[in-house]
Amino acid sequence: MHSSLTSVRPALHPGFSSPDELWKEILKHIRYTLGQSRVDLSPKAMLRPLALAIRDRLIDGMLETEERYRTTSAKRLYYLSMEFLMGRVLSDNLCNLQLNELCRDTLAEHGVDLNEVLEVEADTGLGNGGLGRLAACFLESLATLGMPGFGYGIDYEYGMFTQEIQDGYQREKPDRWKKFGTPLQIPRPDQSVHVPIYGRCDAHARASQWTDQKLVVGIPSDLPVAGYGGRTINYLRLFSAHASEEFDIQIFNRGDYIRAVEQKIAGENISRVLYPSDQVKSGKELRLLQEYFLVACALRDILRAFLTDNNDLNQIPQKIAIQMNDTHPALAVPELMRLLIDEHGMEWKRAWEITQETLAYTNHTLLPEALEKWALPLLEHVLPRHMNIIYNINHDFLMKVVQSDPLDFERTRRMSIIEEASEKQVRMALLATVGSHSINGVSELHSELIKKTLVPDFAKMFPERFNNKTNGVAHRRWVLKANSGLSELLNRTIGESWILDFDQIKRFEAVADDAGVRSDFREIKRENKQRLAKVIAQTTGVIVDPESMFDVHIKRFHEYKRQLLNLLRITYDYLRVTEDGETLTTPASYIFAGKSAPAYLAATQIIKLINNVARVINADKRINEQIKIAFIPDYRVSLAEIVIPAADLSEQISTAGMEASGTGNMKLAMNGALTMATLDGANIEMLEKVGSDNMYIFGLTAQEIADRQAKGFEAREIYDADPRIRRVIDVLSSDRFSPNEYGLFRWVYETMVYRDRYFHLADLPSYIETHERAQRDFSDRDNWSRRAMLNVARMGKFSSDRTIVEYARDIWHLAAEPQPVTV
Repeated sequence: MHSSLTSVRPALHPGFSSPDELWKEILKHIRYTLGQSRVDLSPKAMLRPLALAIRDRLIDGMLETEERYRTTSAKRLYYLSMEFLMGRVLSDNLCNLQLNELCRDTLAEHGVDLNEVLEVEADTGLGNGGLGRLAACFLESLATLGMPGFGYGIDYEYGMFTQEIQDGYQREKPDRWKKFGTPLQIPRPDQSVHVPIYGRCDAHARASQWTDQKLVVGIPSDLPVAGYGGRTINYLRLFSAHASEEFDIQIFNRGDYIRAVEQKIAGENISRVLYPSDQVKSGKELRLLQEYFLVACALRDILRAFLTDNNDLNQIPQKIAIQMNDTHPALAVPELMRLLIDEHGMEWKRAWEITQETLAYTNHTLLPEALEKWALPLLEHVLPRHMNIIYNINHDFLMKVVQSDPLDFERTRRMSIIEEASEKQVRMALLATVGSHSINGVSELHSELIKKTLVPDFAKMFPERFNNKTNGVAHRRWVLKANSGLSELLNRTIGESWILDFDQIKRFEAVADDAGVRSDFREIKRENKQRLAKVIAQTTGVIVDPESMFDVHIKRFHEYKRQLLNLLRITYDYLRVTEDGETLTTPASYIFAGKSAPAYLAATQIIKLINNVARVINADKRINEQIKIAFIPDYRVSLAEIVIPAADLSEQISTAGMEASGTGNMKLAMNGALTMATLDGANIEMLEKVGSDNMYIFGLTAQEIADRQAKGFEAREIYDADPRIRRVIDVLSSDRFSPNEYGLFRWVYETMVYRDRYFHLADLPSYIETHERAQRDFSDRDNWSRRAMLNVARMGKFSSDRTIVEYARDIWHLAAEPQPVTV
């Protein structure tokens, strides 16, 4: 009998035969790994032995999976990313191994609550926002689909930062995510690599020697990634940086202890923290070193694994696919060239062919400030050989550009990898574009804008390289794990096939007209809202009513994501109630969460403004509980898993044309939130699937914004013409929300009226009107529930499984490996 990946419930492997077997494994680790004779049943003490018992089974699965790949000589995909926002990895693996029930029962027999144990685990501090969460979703889908796909990243000691809110301001504290250990990580010190940096090299000679290098050691460890059912277990390989020598003993013996360990400290800073500030020269150098460290460790490790079973480097493109997740890993282009030429003796032409055939590039942004550029002097100082290779790549490429149109000097200037400005810089997005056989965007709109506005000359020169791969999310993480109530309802009404084949979620549409199922759906949402309300009360002291509309805006803080637009509209409602005597159609709780880069002044100002406005509104008795605002600090994956299932309305209100895709929009809709959205990123494709009756669309389109920019948009005209807008701006920029800090929010007026490059005021009237419609609609809870259920049912396209299948088919040419299944 034949069976497909999606037609059966996967075999539970690796697993345990009984609760007794699992408990014996836990006890074994308490004694022999942790060296303890007494069993401490506290949640904190139980985390490590439980994780170690699960890790043993994961290792069995990893080794079996690796043997399967080697036996079939499978082509492998390596995903290079500066971020992997994995969340709590033990709970994720338990879900995919289907061991939650067994673990819960086993621990309960000894008076231990599994949920309390899992709450002890810290979120892995390996990422910040959507870029890293997408990478994590991709790894899960690769494993579930049985594809040989592995992540490569940096093992950050501190991660991004822990966000605290003090007097309304964001304050950053070190994210000590490893303080209780990382028991699932598997150290691989025997596979360490040496990474050369600094030194000297002739600037332009193609075969130049790199001399006088310093070395940094990259020590890897593996984080297992279980596919659903445990049949395939891949891994994320993480490198930590160490000095090549502990310290200079001669200097130490002379008594200069600080200088003796200086090099050791400098080398290990590379993996200390995610995204060091690039506002100072030393920070820029450290960030460049980080990006190079990632690709250098990864590529050396990848080639080493390849050469274990192959001796013909010409076969690399047939056996290896490497995906660069955004521009951070773009140094993979010159580094792969360097390894092939300098260390393996390959001639330049063939090395370049292999490099292009192996590498692929995903672009994630159109914002100029996010498209990395590195100053030539810095690159020549840190990576002289790579700068030499980039010069030669650029020379060869521009020769072809000139041949195709020798008189268009401006086109040649635009297409040069090296920007000829007052300070010459290497444009990393162009380096990745030239060095890859595939360049993809992450939504249909974004991919078109890449070709039309970002690199139009390149799209015309080699159109076959450009394609779209709309993002998706791991629905097993964001529905099955995060929303157990909804998962149980889905299983009861449509069966379990949706877990492995998310297209089957469409069958849920048929029950949307069943009043009993709608009632069950509302009760699940109410329970999720009650759970979130408790978290909000515990973390902020704000009491929100679970019967109110939970209006959720959760994402990294950036001006183009327009948290400020949301606040403008909330302030408009506040003034309607307190000054005009109106009563709102439905009470609403506005829930914000997200971090700002510490050096991003505008975003940190918006966080302060939200918190100050919240403090005033929440205390104003005139508002009579009609509006509540809560800013939940330290947004992270584990918090998102509580917020997302509780949302009624999802705010996806970025300036059209600026959000590449978005994935929070997908997670929220999958969990039964209706979406308030601009026609930006993947919102457009969600609208096509969900239908205009089940989303709230407002604002200018990307083309309308481009037209206004071309004509010279003046926000001042809108401010002068619309008294509603003028009142909101004047109130926010006055001292009403900062009575003890005169002029603190004057920037609101200056920014909105004179520097509104993100079109807040242009979109505000439409946003107000559309939001009022959503509030009216929410008062009909039964019909709202029906529409929410239709959102869930029509989200099949937005699983990362679909995205990975498209990457594998069109870019990586990767196949799923045969796996054992039960029938």
